[in-house]
Amino acid sequence: MNELTVEDLLETIVHEDERYTIDAYHFIREGLDYTVKKLRKPRHVKGGELLDGIREYALNEFGPLSKRVLSEWGIHSCSDIGHIVFNLVNAGLLGKTEEDSLADFEAGYDFNDAFLRPFKPVKVH
Repeated sequence: MNELTVEDLLETIVHEDERYTIDAYHFIREGLDYTVKKLRKPRHVKGGELLDGIREYALNEFGPLSKRVLSEWGIHSCSDIGHIVFNLVNAGLLGKTEEDSLADFEAGYDFNDAFLRPFKPVKVH
């Protein structure tokens, strides 16, 4: 009996939910790993913590192109990040607690503020 690989599961997810590319799923997983390392203690990561970690990870990886790269992958809002996370949970690739919900991601940051504002020129008086 052949066991499904992570890539097989991701391809199934992308086939079932075409809003996001496979790169989006890899990025969210990498963003989670980045966030866990920042916490210095392995533990469950809450939605808000993950959003902050993903924002920082994206800015470190892609700089001023962060918003554009995420958009190319189908990620336009924190809600999209939540949907990707829960697709990964439903596929058995991530775990969750009973307290975790999509609502944890809906009150996140505005993508323009998070990914464009840090690179806007500052007026000097």
